[in-house]
Amino acid sequence: MAPVKSICCIGAGYVGGPTCAVIAYKCPDIKVTICDINPQRIAAWNSDKLPIYEPGLDEIVFACRDKNLFFSTDVDKHIQEADLIFVSVNTPTKKQGLGAGMAADLAYVEAATRRIAQVAKSSKIVVEKSTVPCRTAQSMRAILDANCSQDIKFDILSNPEFLAEGTAVSDLLKPDRVLIGSLQTESGLAAQKSLADVYAHWIPNENIITTNLWSSELTKLAANALLAQRISSINALSAVCEATGADVDEVAYACGRDTRLGAKFLKASVGFGGSCFQKDILNLVYLSTQLNLPEVAEYWKQVYSMNEYQKKRFVRKIISTLFNTITNKKIAVLGFAFKKDTGDTRESAAITLIKDFMQENARIAVYDPKVEHEQIYMDLSEPGVTDNRKAIDEKVQICANAYVAAEGADALVVVTEWDEFRELDFDRIYAGMNKPAFVFDGRLMLDAPKLRQIGFKVHVIGKNDLEGRA
Repeated sequence: MAPVKSICCIGAGYVGGPTCAVIAYKCPDIKVTICDINPQRIAAWNSDKLPIYEPGLDEIVFACRDKNLFFSTDVDKHIQEADLIFVSVNTPTKKQGLGAGMAADLAYVEAATRRIAQVAKSSKIVVEKSTVPCRTAQSMRAILDANCSQDIKFDILSNPEFLAEGTAVSDLLKPDRVLIGSLQTESGLAAQKSLADVYAHWIPNENIITTNLWSSELTKLAANALLAQRISSINALSAVCEATGADVDEVAYACGRDTRLGAKFLKASVGFGGSCFQKDILNLVYLSTQLNLPEVAEYWKQVYSMNEYQKKRFVRKIISTLFNTITNKKIAVLGFAFKKDTGDTRESAAITLIKDFMQENARIAVYDPKVEHEQIYMDLSEPGVTDNRKAIDEKVQICANAYVAAEGADALVVVTEWDEFRELDFDRIYAGMNKPAFVFDGRLMLDAPKLRQIGFKVHVIGKNDLEGRA
């Protein structure tokens, strides 16, 4: 099989954009075109302000753009020109129909696959980049095989992404591993080698793992489920710590020193968010149910349930501490992104918390350094379901900085671990808040003893004494 010289990526989102920008950066001999049917998104990729915030991404895109990296809405043209096509479209959890609330909606994947089949005029390597349920490639293959001919053949690969938002660029430049799954046929293995050769421009061969197609698809779900399981495990222990007087940071540190466990993903918090963990766990639950493995489904569902419990438990703690009512009280929420160093809000804990605060008739002031104001309104409203934008405008204020958010507040709630929140002038914040002034640290990031010296009443997740050491 000839070396790959032209790549087309269908989907210019959080996965396709950074992934293919880094491929272009590291492979100057390969033309890379990222396509999307959304003209506003493509215009943003071609502008000075990219549609995605990731540390280091601007420099890579600006270095390659219009050289060997291009952004286009002309999907058909670039499908025809490409040797290899990444399918990197959205696979949201289904909202209705069979599997609603758990199964992945593969409509976009199927539409992209059909488009490739319709317009391709030469043989292609088609690569699943989206997070998909195990054996999705089977349906893609059925569509492509039904449209192939003597002169046009399609090979399908699975190449899941293992990016962490906020560190996506460094994850792409120095990945722990790249996983490529293929059918174990002569042409499938040749296609697998062609993609491996692309990554070999900058990744050592020992970090490029090749498997069969189904192992690759399942590994993506398994990796995210195992990571989420660790977070839910330490969050479950944080409730025990609050009830017993143990310190969850000390417990996590002591456990993490065990080389069999390791320290990563043992940080208690208000709950995990993002586009992958919840979606992939529910996907695994649905897959297990469909395979008639109810005990397996119930096991993984508990990881999701614990995450929801942690968010609700945090809300209950805030309400009970504020004398069992937050009606007409001002709650300052610091952070709206699901984690620091990203503008992504998908499944953010802040959305659940603020909606619960609104149900209790609180007044909410929100500050996040990277999330666009309109995105916050979109996440808190339910467009297409009910028109509650007016109610949100009445109850939610989006602020330019943390000091404006905290002015006149009864409580300060830290939901995202942005570094700048550690450096705030808390004497100034305390002076402007109603007394008693409460701080609820949902990320275990603030200096609680120092805040208590200033005069704050502090609650930290996983630490039990509002007045004592935390």
